[in-house]
Amino acid sequence: MKKSFTLLFSIFSFTIYAQNPATLNSADILLRLKKLKVTGNVLYIAAHPDDENTRLLAYLANEKLYRTGYLSLTRGDGGQNLIGDEQGIELGLIRTQELLAARRIDGAEQFFSRAYDFGFSKHTEEALEKWNKQLILSDVVWVIRNFQPDVIITRFPPDSRAGHGHHSASAVLAQEAFTAAADPAKFPEQLKNGVTAWKTKRIFWNTFNFGGQNTQSENQLKINVGGFNTLLGKSYGEIAAESRSQHKSQGFGVPAQRGEAWEYFSFTAGDTATANLMDNIVTTWAKNGKITSAVYIKASGLLDSLISNFSYEHPEKSVHGLVQLYQLIMGSGEEILSPLQKRKKLQEISSLIEACTGLYFEAVTNTPYAVAGDSLRITLNVINRSNIKVSGNSIRPFNYNLPGPLPENQLISYTKNIFVPVNADYSQPYWLEKGLNDAHFVVDDQKLIGRPENEPAYSIALSVEIDNQFFVFSKPVQYKYTDPVNGELYQPVYVVPALSLMEAPRFVFTKLNNNPVSPIRLSVTSFTNIQKADARYYQYEYSGEKRVQHQVYMDSSLSIQKNNTNNYTLNTADILKKTKERELLFYTDLKAPYKYPYQSYTLRKIEYPHIPSITYFYLNKVKVIDEEIITAGKKIGYITGAGDKIPEALQDMGYEVSFLGEKEIVTADLKQYDAIIAGVRAYNVHDWLNNVYDKLMKYVEDGGNLVVQYNTSNYIGPVKAQMGPYPFAISRGRVTDEKATVHFIDPGNTLLNWPNKITQKDFAGWIQERGIYFADDLSKEYKTIFSMKDPGEEEQAGSLIAADYGKGRFIYTGLVFFRQLPSGVGGAYRLFANIIANPNLKNANGTAKKR
Repeated sequence: MKKSFTLLFSIFSFTIYAQNPATLNSADILLRLKKLKVTGNVLYIAAHPDDENTRLLAYLANEKLYRTGYLSLTRGDGGQNLIGDEQGIELGLIRTQELLAARRIDGAEQFFSRAYDFGFSKHTEEALEKWNKQLILSDVVWVIRNFQPDVIITRFPPDSRAGHGHHSASAVLAQEAFTAAADPAKFPEQLKNGVTAWKTKRIFWNTFNFGGQNTQSENQLKINVGGFNTLLGKSYGEIAAESRSQHKSQGFGVPAQRGEAWEYFSFTAGDTATANLMDNIVTTWAKNGKITSAVYIKASGLLDSLISNFSYEHPEKSVHGLVQLYQLIMGSGEEILSPLQKRKKLQEISSLIEACTGLYFEAVTNTPYAVAGDSLRITLNVINRSNIKVSGNSIRPFNYNLPGPLPENQLISYTKNIFVPVNADYSQPYWLEKGLNDAHFVVDDQKLIGRPENEPAYSIALSVEIDNQFFVFSKPVQYKYTDPVNGELYQPVYVVPALSLMEAPRFVFTKLNNNPVSPIRLSVTSFTNIQKADARYYQYEYSGEKRVQHQVYMDSSLSIQKNNTNNYTLNTADILKKTKERELLFYTDLKAPYKYPYQSYTLRKIEYPHIPSITYFYLNKVKVIDEEIITAGKKIGYITGAGDKIPEALQDMGYEVSFLGEKEIVTADLKQYDAIIAGVRAYNVHDWLNNVYDKLMKYVEDGGNLVVQYNTSNYIGPVKAQMGPYPFAISRGRVTDEKATVHFIDPGNTLLNWPNKITQKDFAGWIQERGIYFADDLSKEYKTIFSMKDPGEEEQAGSLIAADYGKGRFIYTGLVFFRQLPSGVGGAYRLFANIIANPNLKNANGTAKKR
């Protein structure tokens, strides 16, 4: 699903399109005028979204006026999610947009490598090995060669003080890239793609004092970044807090800081510096020191005049001078600016001319989707809100000319329908097009590497003439609508297929309680109107490079209205007789009169109010689980936490799941539930669990089975309520090796023997990690079930603890079932079935009592 672009783009020149069209006030314009004078570039490098020092970024971008960038090696795919149940790639999509939201506030730019966040890592070597060190090193070098920083700053040191293998690996890669980027013999293939070798002047480590570790000292370079920006009306601590608080999925809302604030820097390599980050680095237009050149003298004087004579009430008075400055820079050589600086400054001047002219235009549609094989209606709205003459107004790619100069303060609209080809490339995030190779994304197009997101699906260019100089202003086509609560809103437009397929359940069990395998429900959603189409549905697989397919359903007269869904029931047993494949894929082939061949993707839309809507596509697989699984009990009460997909997994296993809030727990007869399960981080996010503690303990005492999944215990996620009947603590203990040997401490425990006999085989095929936030400091009433460890460490026994209380049982587990069950790990299902199984339901012969 290679992404196609409507307009040409330059390397590392991004259009941030998922927001309301930006308009600058006079203070913003003056700040950007001042920034025109500055050419310094600073690149900050770390491992994850939320690793960046937003206060420093805000200071560098808005006080020093440097072009400031943040390179996050990963998109944060392996973290936890405090606002929903998205994990893995979906969480990475959310955190990507949260980073872009943060950058829109602090003024820095955002870049990424191809590294995948595979979860917590305790060792630098593990991260570098899993990522493919040379591959990710080449990405860092590529970003450096494109961005051309004068100074690089790392967030972490290259050793254990970094606290995370990804953190230390980011420092190792930054330091090696610092040298490699300057060597044309390193990654020479990059030089064929519009970049040159680049020698950064110096690299620092931004030392820190947090997490119980102080790496700062008074002999380090230090800078006070706590100033107040009068144009923005905020201190850099206030800007930083707003920026950092965009990381909502991580629960990183922070208070604003005001007043003096010092940042410390440890010199790593390059030219030494004693006074400031840019010691002996030219950060003005005189790149080559030719301050006596006629072009420099004229351009510098003109810019100084624009700044000193800027009119807050009439910014349009700056337009003529800005056009002259644009023409001067356009006609200059390299005597004052490098080619990259020249390109960047011309873009900045062009944007300032647009802002000072009061020129506003948008390209909008009334639908979020451009459907392959259908039409898209686009409306262009343009208005000139000043007395500046704006003429020569042509619209590309419509090949349409607006009549005459734009009249002052009169809205002009133009609407056109375009056809979206049947074979149009879908708007898949570029790093997901070819998926993952172990712990990095496969991206073959060199020019895409580093980019935070795709270019817009469609863009409209308005070509105008001002003072005999032509300018082209480009805007993305956006979905515009009015929400009755939030008013006028804009969202991205995505190119999508005509049909989206969804199969459910995601997992089918061939040996679940000796029951027949459940049928598969195939849901077909159409994004266009389809009438009486000949539709065939197939299950397919590959034998080598050959596609092998089996027809599973035929609808010779398929009719679906736009945005509606048809459902079909497939006989799973018949399908399994024809294939040995354990991950079932399906597609539909629509023939005359529509000719939509091979529609196989599932469209997934993610929506949160703090970020633009996200759409991506995936092949929805139905996984066949062949392990024998026996369940005991039927009714489950589930207390939702920060977000997980355990309830869906339970329903796939045949349980009846009821969601319990405070009201339900207080008023309901809890004895009806064979088990009550608290979702991940439930005790971090619900204060009201304190109010129902006695009721839950009474449930256990009367014979209930209460299961609590992992919670954190730190400043980000403190435990807000008492959990168990006896004291225990939650540690930061974890086992990150998903293949770590699991020792059975108490082999005779019911949890290991009923209703399923748990063996070492049940720990095969686990993903990412074994467990996190293990229990510690246990009261004597608790029994530990397993011990495990990462290489070179001591055994840890707090992954699963259980205690009898009255007639019932309480369990806390840090085992990551929230990752294993949605991934279809059969052994994890067997173990979780045992954890859920209330011992009071066990008959003398080992069978389960019927409820």
